[in-house]
Amino acid sequence: MTRAPLKGRDHYRTWREIGTRWADNDAYGHVNNTVYYQWFDTAVNGWLIDSGLLDLKQGEPIGLVVETGCRFAAPLAYPQPVDIGLAVERLGNSSVSYRLGVFPKNGSEAAAEGRFVHVYVDREKRRPMRLPERWRSALQRLAD
Repeated sequence: MTRAPLKGRDHYRTWREIGTRWADNDAYGHVNNTVYYQWFDTAVNGWLIDSGLLDLKQGEPIGLVVETGCRFAAPLAYPQPVDIGLAVERLGNSSVSYRLGVFPKNGSEAAAEGRFVHVYVDREKRRPMRLPERWRSALQRLAD
């Protein structure tokens, strides 16, 4: 079975640099796989906040993570900073599938590639709601 190569930098629309921490390394001397999911959460929500879409205290909608996944290709380790690339793979009525690429700072080859799916819901009732038009417009700029 042949595995498809991870996508390159040109498949991502926006970037976030994240510094690794001493505590990110595991007993094997590389960043533990659970940390990648923290990076995905930080990159997606950081972009939403920076874009003026997500209001953590009272805004509508809020995103609930319903699916994640990650393919690993190369180890990373503290004190190596990383670049997280972000793109939208699918923009639904109430959900968004994000693709995230994890690259060594200024590196050309992805160390990992992730998938992160949000369903956007009403803050109080926690029921799916249609994404507001200004959200759709902003997210469309990240689409393939």
